[in-house]
Amino acid sequence: MEPTFRQKLHRGYADSTARGLEIAGVPVVFGGLGWLIDRLAGTSPLFTLALATFAMIGTFVKLWLGYDAAMKKEEEGAIWNRGTSASRDRAGGAA
Repeated sequence: MEPTFRQKLHRGYADSTARGLEIAGVPVVFGGLGWLIDRLAGTSPLFTLALATFAMIGTFVKLWLGYDAAMKKEEEGAIWNRGTSASRDRAGGAA
């Protein structure tokens, strides 16, 4: 059964909230782990900065790849892709 407009809208809000929490939360968690490692090792904030930076880069790469995959899936059946040689090649037919 096809979801209604309202269900799609609520799913969009939930996805956006999850992405926002991921952008904010993952670097904080990794930064906290780095802080613990720095405390135990007696180092400067080296691990805190390194792990927080690693988490930010990883989160944005994950979101970028997910967005790119979703857009490719969304554009597969688009009108502007019909009748092009690339879409015929993917369909297995040759012109």
